Amino acid sequence: MQSYTIGQAARLLGVSPDTARRWADAGRVATHRDEAGRRLINGRDLAAFSVEVGQGAHTEDGEPYTSARNAFPGIVTAVTLGDVAAQVEIQAGPHRLVSLLTREAVEELGLEIGMQATARVKSTSVHIDRA
Repeated sequence: MQSYTIGQAARLLGVSPDTARRWADAGRVATHRDEAGRRLINGRDLAAFSVEVGQGAHTEDGEPYTSARNAFPGIVTAVTLGDVAAQVEIQAGPHRLVSLLTREAVEELGLEIGMQATARVKSTSVHIDRA
C-alpha cells in the first residue's frame, strides 16, 4: 500500500503542509513513521479522509468555499457604481481593501454600505464574498 508524506498529502488535499500536520496532530487522519522517522499517511486512510474533507468543504448554507485563500472579513464602507464597472471598499480591521469589479457582480451580490463581506486576495486580484 502506498503511503504519503505530510507534504504530499497536503498537495493532494489542496491545503498547506501546516494544515495537514495540524489535522494529523489532532487525530483527524492516522499517521505512522517510516524507518527514517518521517510521518506518513496510508493511502487508503488518505483517500477516505480526502472524501471527508471534500464533503465538509461547504459553508453552513451549502455554498462551496472559495479557492482564494487570504480572507479579510469586514464591512463594506463604499460602493461606487459606473455604467459597467464598480468599486467596492471594505474595512477589515486595520486594512482598507478596494476591489474593482463589474457592476453586474455588485448587483448580484447585493453589496451595500454597512453589510458584512469578505475580501479575498489571490495574486493581484481581490475577490468579494458576501457574508
